Amino acid sequence: MWSPMKTEVVDRPDRERYEIKADGELAGFVDYTLAPGTITFTHTEIDGSFEGKGVGSALLRQALDDVRERELTVSPVCPFVKTWIERHPDYLDLVHRPTGG
Repeated sequence: MWSPMKTEVVDRPDRERYEIKADGELAGFVDYTLAPGTITFTHTEIDGSFEGKGVGSALLRQALDDVRERELTVSPVCPFVKTWIERHPDYLDLVHRPTGG
């Protein structure tokens, strides 16, 4: 019988990334850089054995929820993060919009 994986996302500021563990095993991460008021997501990597199982979505959802709580804006440089946010419009308000002059 199929059972869902237990996932846990933790911010690792010492490594500048959010990590996701699935059933206790490191399953992936999203790298970031911080600037005042903004977090830039630069790269996402999910272990091949976890691809297609929703691990990337769980990672980003929890990381972005944390970013929202911290009242930061997001600069999605990583194509996976950019596409994920576009597909989940409830997170579009987090995206940093540069002001032009």
